[in-house]
Amino acid sequence: MPPMKSLPLLLAVLVSALAACGGDNVKPAPPPAVVTPPAPAPKVRIGLALGGGAAKGFAHIGVIKMLEANGLQPEVVAGTSAGSVVGALYASGMDVFAMQQHAIALDEASIRDVSLFSGGVVKGQKLQDYVNELVGQRPIERMPKPFVAVATALETGTRTYFVRGNTGQAVRASSSIPGVFEPVAIGKFHYVDGGVVSPVPVDAARQLGADFVIAVDISSRASGKNPGSVLGNVNQSITIMGQKLGQQELARADIVIRPKVLEIGAADFEQRHNAILQGEKAALAAMPQIRAKIAQLQQARLDATAANARAAQAAKLKAQCAEADKKWTAKLRRDPACVGVSN
Repeated sequence: MPPMKSLPLLLAVLVSALAACGGDNVKPAPPPAVVTPPAPAPKVRIGLALGGGAAKGFAHIGVIKMLEANGLQPEVVAGTSAGSVVGALYASGMDVFAMQQHAIALDEASIRDVSLFSGGVVKGQKLQDYVNELVGQRPIERMPKPFVAVATALETGTRTYFVRGNTGQAVRASSSIPGVFEPVAIGKFHYVDGGVVSPVPVDAARQLGADFVIAVDISSRASGKNPGSVLGNVNQSITIMGQKLGQQELARADIVIRPKVLEIGAADFEQRHNAILQGEKAALAAMPQIRAKIAQLQQARLDATAANARAAQAAKLKAQCAEADKKWTAKLRRDPACVGVSN
């Protein structure tokens, strides 16, 4: 036991220590920093613009297949000619693997109905019925995904967007290649292939509400050789005109995918496997560029949102300061936040 005389000394030490703890030199711990979570990336509505190209159109299936495999889900679909066929099936909610199975099993006789002396070699009714059967007889406006088929009004040359009504009939009109299919009568007009005015329907996809348009161009190119015949000259001239027309609209797409299908003929259905494969390869090659551009678009939207928020806050502060300045007492004790704010 310590002697009693040391007890006052021990108490004095304890009192001094307690006094030091309560002194002015001790600062309270700062509050924890508030960490604002980063704003979520804005959603980008992806649209597909599927171009025409007859049997080359099987490549569209490969493109869609690869986009979905990489986590990209197009929400709106625009199609011209062969692109309208694939586009209608995709917009109907059909799984891309089911689309591929239907493509592989397709018998040309099921979509070809010869019709001589009627403005075309093929009537197109079988194609219409085939598409309607696969989409469950649903009209365009009842599709799970917004869809538009692009055709050309023969009487006026006007680009026409079919966004409601008979799906198969709209696809038939969009696919009615002049001289091959007979024109399709709808209402008071007759319609032919949409490729005449819009080979790859980028603008149609935009009008459906797409923020980011992926265009798939499977159109023919000039061969680089002299055709050497009257028919060859005509075909090459038409190809060149379509090429020039398509370039203007393709420039308005965010990404253009070009599967290597130039060697596949318009009626070469035996090449469907190769066309699908080429579509997959082209889409996979474009994936880094697609991701980079989508990220750029999302960042631009985030920056715009932040700038708008700052502008709104500045306008609110300016209004508050202007209101405060109306009171003479406010001039004596002006809010420091209002210093430098112009009224």
